[in-house]
Amino acid sequence: MTRSITHVWRLLRWGRTLAKHGALTGIERDPLTPAPVRRLVRIARIGARVPAKPEYAAAFEQLGPAAIKLGQALATRPDLVGPEAAADLFRLQDALPPAPYPAIRAAIEQGLGKPLDQIFASFDEIPVGAASIAQVHKAVTIEGKTVAVKVLRPGVEEDFARALQTYEWAAAQAETMGGELARLRPRLVIATFKQWTARELDLRREAASASELAENMAAVPGFVVPAIDWSRTARRVMTMEWIDGVKLSDRAALIAAGHDRAELAARLVQAFLRQAIADGFFHADLHQGNLFALADGRIAAIDFGIMGRIDRRARAWLAEIIHGLITGNYKRVAEIHFEAGYVPAYHNVAEFTTALRAVGEPIRGLAVKDISVGQMLDGLFGITRDFDMQTQPHLLLLQKTMVMVEGVATSLDPDLNMWETAGPFVQEWLRSELGPEAWLADRLIADVKTIAALPELVRRIEAKFPAPGGAPPLPPLADVQVIRIGGGWRYGLVAVLAAVAGAAAMALLS
Repeated sequence: MTRSITHVWRLLRWGRTLAKHGALTGIERDPLTPAPVRRLVRIARIGARVPAKPEYAAAFEQLGPAAIKLGQALATRPDLVGPEAAADLFRLQDALPPAPYPAIRAAIEQGLGKPLDQIFASFDEIPVGAASIAQVHKAVTIEGKTVAVKVLRPGVEEDFARALQTYEWAAAQAETMGGELARLRPRLVIATFKQWTARELDLRREAASASELAENMAAVPGFVVPAIDWSRTARRVMTMEWIDGVKLSDRAALIAAGHDRAELAARLVQAFLRQAIADGFFHADLHQGNLFALADGRIAAIDFGIMGRIDRRARAWLAEIIHGLITGNYKRVAEIHFEAGYVPAYHNVAEFTTALRAVGEPIRGLAVKDISVGQMLDGLFGITRDFDMQTQPHLLLLQKTMVMVEGVATSLDPDLNMWETAGPFVQEWLRSELGPEAWLADRLIADVKTIAALPELVRRIEAKFPAPGGAPPLPPLADVQVIRIGGGWRYGLVAVLAAVAGAAAMALLS
């Protein structure tokens, strides 16, 4: 087990890196920042030449892959971080320095068990994109098919493992403070983030996710998922169909190619809603670097390392919450929060309804095109403190993705009407899923399943074997040594972590 002093040293080193790149200037100048944290930031920059213009991308790049993940998410939200910061962070999407080609070639040959020239007829040594975890090369197979080959960066697993250990340690220290930090359940958030990372570091699982998403989206004509070449895919190597298109981030190229950017924005929103609400399985990393416009106007997605999953009941709750906030049915939105267990039962439904109205009414007073899903969600989660709502990791991922999709869509079409785009889909889905016909069909299916399960249930009871089912277990929490440091300094250490990618999930919520 890594010693506590090692974690403290890492946090201080990360804080120093952020400070000398000017990335903590905003925290230091914010009047709401606690005094101990402000003092710690000042100490972190002693002797450093802080640039006049913060170098966020350089700071996150130096901190490692996990921090880069946070920067990629923030790059899609100029409304949150400012246009200059977003422009600086954007190069983290896929313009990082590539790993040396000999190391990449060795990884491919080791992963696929053959010399490179027996696998590909040609292989471009210069990657077409290099991101935090992997880089992509263009190649032609022995059969003459053009493909994209994704290869994990050498040593990335070890880098993530070290960072995650420190995130877990810092989350444990934060949770012992109680109060607001304990309510946010940082250990569970980091444990969930650890699960996402494990999936992203195994390219076979990414390939399987792409295959599943392709099946779900087969009936959606405007959204393309490239086919996987399973014979050239392993844990550290994934080969897929090559996509010829224009990145949604390249505004000039989109205009030159004659694409209707408003149509692309609407198509992206509808595709995400179909994945999240109708299918319950969604691409959770939809930033501009992962999306392409094809010549025929369709949108193609790549990079399926982070995927989200929501069960049917949670999807129904989500759809009703969105619809209720749009229509002003705050009482139903409040009831859903209690039904879902998001708000503890000892609180008052009527009081929670009033709090929701305070979030919803200012939105309803605006022109529809000026309503931001991200701002709505920020306001909704802003009342969680007063009603002891604990962090829900699966909703955290959904919120992050929804905010990211809104950022990409509005960059394509600043006048995008999110509600007019999303409203009809949500209403139709609610009608089909919660209408009387759906209720009757669900009841019949449930009753038939119950009757069919009775013999097996009796056998299990007789054998004293518990019946399977119920909610999936929460991610296991790491065994972490908790240390005792003076309140202000300890709070400051955790705040430094929140400024880094250990808060990749937490920061987007809070």
